[in-house]
Amino acid sequence: MTVKAKLFSYNLLDTPIHELSGLTKLICFLLLTFAVMFSYDIRVILAVMVFSFIVLKISRIKFSQIRLMVIYVLIFLVTNAVISFFFSPEEGVKIYGTRHNLVAIYGGMYITWEQIFYQVTKFFKYGSVIPLGIIFLLTTNPSEFASSLNRIKVNYKAAFAVALTLRYFPDVQREYRDISLAQQARGLDLSHKAKFKDRFKNALMIIIPLIFSTLDRIELISNAMDLRGFAKNKTRTWYTTRRMNRKDFIALAISALIFISTILISVFINHGRFYNPFI
Repeated sequence: MTVKAKLFSYNLLDTPIHELSGLTKLICFLLLTFAVMFSYDIRVILAVMVFSFIVLKISRIKFSQIRLMVIYVLIFLVTNAVISFFFSPEEGVKIYGTRHNLVAIYGGMYITWEQIFYQVTKFFKYGSVIPLGIIFLLTTNPSEFASSLNRIKVNYKAAFAVALTLRYFPDVQREYRDISLAQQARGLDLSHKAKFKDRFKNALMIIIPLIFSTLDRIELISNAMDLRGFAKNKTRTWYTTRRMNRKDFIALAISALIFISTILISVFINHGRFYNPFI
């Protein structure tokens, strides 16, 4: 049996990223994500990716915490790239307006340099957003983030719902691990030695009790909130709150600068969202 030492959840560490307000991290995440999603310039995308990995390193997030998510993301990105090619193998040619054939496949279909460049750009485009999301999720205290949202006039019931959602993921992961270990102790084989069909059937033996335990958890939290008079008043106080300071404004300025630079590069240098190296 194998035990996951780390969970994909908030970890309290003494880093400059953890010291930022939850609201600051949300705004920075949105600015950088919009910058990457707007631009198809691989130079800009790689620059943002390098920046996000630097921030990830500063945050002291260990690979063991995010290994499973990284594997799933890579599978998704590779699958997306393959499906995109077969559904639109000429998309790169349409975008860049040139054709440089590389390999003939079948039926007059070719793999072109334009298509490869477009697929690679899109791969890194999606991949560069993942570290930003990981940084936000693993360095933000859900309660502090909810209080930050409420401070900018977001209804406290909606802010509290966001906090519960952020807490939900590690709770479910922990519950899944506990059920998995209990089932393996009873002889359930989930290792790679078992056949795929058997592993799939055994995984259902974990998912079904996980669903019921999640429903019980929802009912328990709902009853606890009702008993404490949640949503009775129009306002509420927060136990965990953090005011924005100099570091927050520096982080916001850097993210805004990256976002504005991306827009300016697209408008004045590339004259569009796409960087075309074939002209």
